[in-house]
Amino acid sequence: MSDIPYKIYLDESEMPKAWYNLRADMKNKPAPLLNPGTHQPMKAEELAPVFCDELIKQELDNDTPYFEIPQEIREFYKMYRPSPLVRAYCLEQKLGTPAHIYYKFEGNNTSGSHKLNSAIAQAYYAKKQGLKGVTTETGAGQWGTALSMACSYFDLDCKVYMVKVSYEQKPFRREVMRTYGASVTPSPSMETEVGKRILAAHPGTTGSLGCAISEAVEVATSTPGYRYVLGSVLNQVLLHQSVIGLETKTALDKYGVKPDVIIGCAGGGSNLGGLIAPFMGQKLRGEADYRIVAVEPASCPSFTRGKFAYDFCDTGMVCPLAKMYTLGSNFIPAPNHAGGLRYHGMSSILSQLYHDGYMEATSVPQTKVFEAAEQFARVEGILPAPESAHAIRVAIDEALKCKETGEAKNIVFGLTGTGYFDMVAYEKFHDGLMDDYIPTDAELEASFATLPKVD
Repeated sequence: MSDIPYKIYLDESEMPKAWYNLRADMKNKPAPLLNPGTHQPMKAEELAPVFCDELIKQELDNDTPYFEIPQEIREFYKMYRPSPLVRAYCLEQKLGTPAHIYYKFEGNNTSGSHKLNSAIAQAYYAKKQGLKGVTTETGAGQWGTALSMACSYFDLDCKVYMVKVSYEQKPFRREVMRTYGASVTPSPSMETEVGKRILAAHPGTTGSLGCAISEAVEVATSTPGYRYVLGSVLNQVLLHQSVIGLETKTALDKYGVKPDVIIGCAGGGSNLGGLIAPFMGQKLRGEADYRIVAVEPASCPSFTRGKFAYDFCDTGMVCPLAKMYTLGSNFIPAPNHAGGLRYHGMSSILSQLYHDGYMEATSVPQTKVFEAAEQFARVEGILPAPESAHAIRVAIDEALKCKETGEAKNIVFGLTGTGYFDMVAYEKFHDGLMDDYIPTDAELEASFATLPKVD
């Protein structure tokens, strides 16, 4: 038995006091957000009707390496942070691998996922600005749950537009949001003009994050005292989520462990970007090298099959244009159980890093993902969220490669949250009703054809 404990806990004094801005160390900065009408870089005053003022500053900052975490947010973090870094001894033994497997567990809070790290920050800045409430979208429901909890804490109104397929598949997640006081609407809906347009163009659609974003933005910009907040993709969100990676690195450094492979699930990029932030910073500065792997669902493969281009952030085409790996804002994924990994694009930060060769990506079909989730649950005692299970799948595959080669690599992955509200998905897997739909090249080409023409 190693002298490294099953769970590595930090004490409160070791919690990060500042968020790390990965962009400060990037030689090639992420391309700027563009005004959808003029195709010129968005200015702060143009973003002001949509986002909170302080969050706009964080969104546009490419140069400040660290942002101090306000004391009130740090006090809130203490309810569930620092989160444990777990050595997966039981999984290692079951696999018979010489690899050392670690996972950062972000599901030990009431919302059930890492999303609370940014939700509490965004709610704090909204309250500080004197706003009445916020609007947002949610896929599997983790972000909506986290934001409703944060808004409840600060007495803010919270309007959530939930992707229709998840609204129907995850009724308990919906009810948790309502318990915290949020209103939850299946998207696309007939409550907004953009929702009506989407339904007219795609009758019977099960929705997408792009649809839900369009509705949430419309409501925010047309309702006095409200702003829109987003749970992934944006630079500010990756900034807040850097607490994950900062704590992970501190815990590993305590025991002199250097990761060989760092693995994260990738939908919009919040968890992956947060987990890899300090490690990628070292890589960019030439201080250390790591193999970093993004794992996405084969049904929504923006990294592995997408185009690196400017695209709308939403299906309704009302949001700014972002340069990212995208499947096209018109792309609506199959109604699978990847949940929060159903966004058509990827964070501009991560897209630029991937384009520049600093990280790699792979996609996996959902039945293989759930096989890994079940295997993990049976030996590690945690039922993982379907999103997290994408990282588990590849971590297990990497550990089995080590079994073949005899290499004792250090594998680190992010366990973003728990799957106790995802039992419909587990039920379909156990009943053999889960399929592995993968979009065809023709379907993707049709979506790529809708990409905006940007000089």
